[in-house]
Amino acid sequence: MWFRRDLRVRDHQALERALSLGPVVPLFITDPAFDRSGGPRRAALASALHNLRQATEGALVIRRGRPAEVLTEMVKTLRISEVHASRDYGPYGHSRDAEVADALREVGCRLIGTGSPYLVAPGGVLKDDGSPYSVFTPFRKRWRLTLGASESVLSDAPSNPDWVSIGDSGDLPDQYVDGLLNDELTDLSSESVTHRWETFARDGLHNYRDARDLPAADGTSRMSVALRFGVVHPARLLQELDPTCEHHSTFESELAWRDFYADVLFRRPDSAWANLDTKLNGIFVDTDDVARARFELWTQGMTGFPIVDAGMRQLAATGWMHNRVRMIVASFLVKDLHLPWQWGAKWFMQHLVDGDLASNNHGWQWAAGTGTDAAPYFRVFNPTAQAERWDPAGEYQRRWIPELNSDRYPAPMVDHGEERKEALRRYEAARAR
Repeated sequence: MWFRRDLRVRDHQALERALSLGPVVPLFITDPAFDRSGGPRRAALASALHNLRQATEGALVIRRGRPAEVLTEMVKTLRISEVHASRDYGPYGHSRDAEVADALREVGCRLIGTGSPYLVAPGGVLKDDGSPYSVFTPFRKRWRLTLGASESVLSDAPSNPDWVSIGDSGDLPDQYVDGLLNDELTDLSSESVTHRWETFARDGLHNYRDARDLPAADGTSRMSVALRFGVVHPARLLQELDPTCEHHSTFESELAWRDFYADVLFRRPDSAWANLDTKLNGIFVDTDDVARARFELWTQGMTGFPIVDAGMRQLAATGWMHNRVRMIVASFLVKDLHLPWQWGAKWFMQHLVDGDLASNNHGWQWAAGTGTDAAPYFRVFNPTAQAERWDPAGEYQRRWIPELNSDRYPAPMVDHGEERKEALRRYEAARAR
């Protein structure tokens, strides 16, 4: 059983299928591609692997290397006939699995994919004419119908599983990461994840629609990290929701957005780093030395706009940022500083513990007006107005900027009114070409 973005033993269709056929060697491969991940995400992965080794009664094998080479060697050594895995629909995962399947075929072994990390796998929500959706609202309506007709993935952890232990199981990675304020979000032990969800379901879910946009409040579930690494399947969360409750329905919509962006990336893998809306490819963005200096101030939380700086400092300190603030800082980078959205998306992927390529990069394209279901190009968040609306008492901003009311805090680096006009000029020029 080759574990990837599914580091759990319950609600696991691929594992259930593998165990039904005989003894199973549980395996995780530390792919060199993981080296591009930032410290917080590597720490979360390490925690999830510690948890998975316990769940597999110490049998989990850890190997480092290119998956095709590692698996081929293990198949030959252990005389394995089938490798089971959950399907991966991302651009890298898709090409990696194709390479692995070819390599295994050469040694008489099959790669068998079952299930996915999503409620409805990418490609599974289609219009009546068989075409995909490019707008979220109709996607969600069909998604709910598709979901209702789908087989449940929920199942208990396997009883008396026949794990195969081999001599050298490999060392688990270090869970510590330097510089984080605490390890709350990087702790993916079963106990921690269960406690996080149960606490939110009891204390926060009933008020989610109203509280989720307030960065000073603890109004979100923070389950995105557990979903990112597959420590929990979204079906486990969905089963506890009452769709007739507006707060529960709003939370369900976030699960649908996750599936929607995965579906878009599956259909358009080029949109990971290129504009989905090619009509805006000609928009002029700044990339010179002045732009680089502005980007550095943005990353350091020193723009002079408190709501932006608080978000960037929260990210640096915790590996996480409130979703409302993610939208504000993204709009500021692309429409006040006129920088490429890809710069911001890459920075987020390096520093977010819940960094997910589909959700992150298409969220950035939403802010930039270049993606599917994107914010209109003429919508430019006013960071001061956003702060007054969503953090009216300034609690969130003061929490992350202790020097806020002193002369050590910088003046605003740009005039928002003037930069909004410049952004609109650039977008309109690009659309006119």
